[in-house]
This record gives sequence, C-alpha cells and structure tokens, in this order.
Amino acid sequence: MNWLLVVAGAVVGAPLRFLTDRLVQSRHDSVFPWGTFTVNVAGSLILGLLTGAATVGAASSHVQLLLGTGLCGALTTYSTFSYETLRLALDGARFYAAANAVASVVAGLGAAFAGAACARGLWG
Repeated sequence: MNWLLVVAGAVVGAPLRFLTDRLVQSRHDSVFPWGTFTVNVAGSLILGLLTGAATVGAASSHVQLLLGTGLCGALTTYSTFSYETLRLALDGARFYAAANAVASVVAGLGAAFAGAACARGLWG
C-alpha cells in the first residue's frame, strides 16, 4: 500500500516539475536555470512544511509518503541541478554556475527552514 502512495505523489510531481520548469524558463531570457531553481526551492518549502507538520503530529506517515517521498521526490531534481551547473561551467558561464550552486543551496535550505517554521506556527 505504501508504494502506491509514493507512486500517486510522483504521478503529480513529475509533470508538475516539467510544466513548471518550462513555464518559468520561458519567461526568462537567461542561461541561468530558473525553472530547475524554482522547482527545487518550492519542493524544499513543501518538504520543510511537511517535516514540521510531522514533527508536531499534524501529518501522518501516509501523508509523508504521498507528499514527501512521492510528490517532492518527483518535483525536485538534484541531478538536473548538477547537470545544468556543470553545463554552465563548461560553456564558460562560470559566474552563473557558481551563482546557481550557491543560490540553490542557500534558497533551498532557507525554504526548508521557513516551511518548518510555518508548520510550527500553524500546528505547533
């Protein structure tokens, strides 16, 4: 049963990642990977909120599997982040590569912490 929850979340997360990435990237005339950056930060926020909710008992293990493992697992993408950062560096856009690496880590962690804090405020 648990694996069905993961699959159900991924069925939503994967197309949401693709569509969000394309929509965001199409609005920016830049080599910076704004689409991947956006889905990764959004996924970090959702996962932080979910983790905070679980910590205070407001989210069950089933919700964690559905949204955390399934949705966020398919929505976020470390491999694409790594590939795009490497491509930027190899193509000579070293500033963008460094900015992507630093901003992704800082914004992702910040979003996770903000999500957890929101959860504590809502359910703690």
